[in-house]
Amino acid sequence: MDPVTPLRSLLSVRLSAGYKLQEPVLDDLDLEIGVGEAVGLVGESGSGKSTLARSLLRLERFSGGWSRGSLVFEGQELMRCSERDLRSLRGRRMALVLQSPMTALNPSLRIETQLKEAWRAHSGYKGAAAFDEVASSALTDVHLPSDRAFLRRYPGQISVGQAQRVLIAMAILHRPALLIADEATSSLDALTRAGVLNLFQELNRRLNMALLFISHDLPSVLEVSDRVAVLRGGRIVETGSPEDIVSRPAETYTRRLVEAVLSASPTRR
Repeated sequence: MDPVTPLRSLLSVRLSAGYKLQEPVLDDLDLEIGVGEAVGLVGESGSGKSTLARSLLRLERFSGGWSRGSLVFEGQELMRCSERDLRSLRGRRMALVLQSPMTALNPSLRIETQLKEAWRAHSGYKGAAAFDEVASSALTDVHLPSDRAFLRRYPGQISVGQAQRVLIAMAILHRPALLIADEATSSLDALTRAGVLNLFQELNRRLNMALLFISHDLPSVLEVSDRVAVLRGGRIVETGSPEDIVSRPAETYTRRLVEAVLSASPTRR
């Protein structure tokens, strides 16, 4: 078998983070993501998943949080960046997709307006023609219509699955190098979730867009990931391929996690 060529590093994380004077939520967390790689991060509630998602974009400070350590993205140490420099990265080179799309979208603004605001926030050029082309491409990428009738709808006039795809379209307007999905399928029904998981895989492979898929749902993480990291108590306790995590877990915690999923599977009842 030919040796596997290591991926060029996109993101290198050595991070501790928390809130005010409380104990750290992330405790010397160590994570690497290669260019174009799909990494799944699985952990139970309270393990630090959402804190990590915010900290990667240096957003923890806006929630009364703190972080220390190293956060190197595309060769740049983000822990030393000014807020102005960080704003130039957010949305353009790193983008975040949240859960609960009906909460994340503004119910009083049309889809077109919200796409336009996301584009303008990270674009130096604000011409209408440029926006139309970019928005149409992004909506096509997430398999949504780009006609005027759809763009003029409000979030309450589309399905939850369509709303989640709108959020993804907003995140990929500028073709970021890294797309972070934080529990982005947790509010979806099984059929819609399957479609969105397929979409994340497609964007990762077709656009060579690295993906950090964060979830408590191990089957979803296994489905979309080239490599899986298991988070417990603010630390990565194990990493491996999806096959290794399921068939050869090294840690007792991972083994129990896999056993719990398998015992709940209808095919194992």
